[in-house]
Amino acid sequence: MTYHVGVMSHAINTKQTRPSFADEPGPGQESVWDYPRPPEFSWDNRSIEVYDGSVRIVRASHSYKLMETASPPTFYLPRETVRLELLTPMEQTTYCEWKGTATYWALKRDPAEPVAWCYERPRARFESIKTCIAFYPARVECFLGGELVRSQPGPFYGGWVTSEVVGPFKGEPGTGHW
Repeated sequence: MTYHVGVMSHAINTKQTRPSFADEPGPGQESVWDYPRPPEFSWDNRSIEVYDGSVRIVRASHSYKLMETASPPTFYLPRETVRLELLTPMEQTTYCEWKGTATYWALKRDPAEPVAWCYERPRARFESIKTCIAFYPARVECFLGGELVRSQPGPFYGGWVTSEVVGPFKGEPGTGHW
């Protein structure tokens, strides 16, 4: 089954202006309204752990941090840090205008709901995340640098909300037109 993700109607963000409704970041914080569109990624050296209850799925010392206007960042983890024996691939796919076709992973103990996704054949600009997997913090417990991550609002999005990012975030009520 393939789902297509709609194209957002707002203009490409050149990182030159933050909308008036955006929260002002404090010291050590980032506004998701300063993130670019199309998205960009950077190398991140903070520790990441992902759990299903008391079972650790991931322990990573680095990742790719993907940043896109209006969304909390998403962290793509090297596949070798993921305990793949706890996951099972799903038939579901979605399409991103920037990254390409995403495939999904579920927990073997609950194969009906995706907990992670990846881009097996991403577009050239995102080739670096080809061997990486991202997790939904709404469906498994994710820790970034020891901080418990909160999930981005909305059933589809997988952004990681931490104390370092301010919104408002895509997925909150009234944001459907973003």
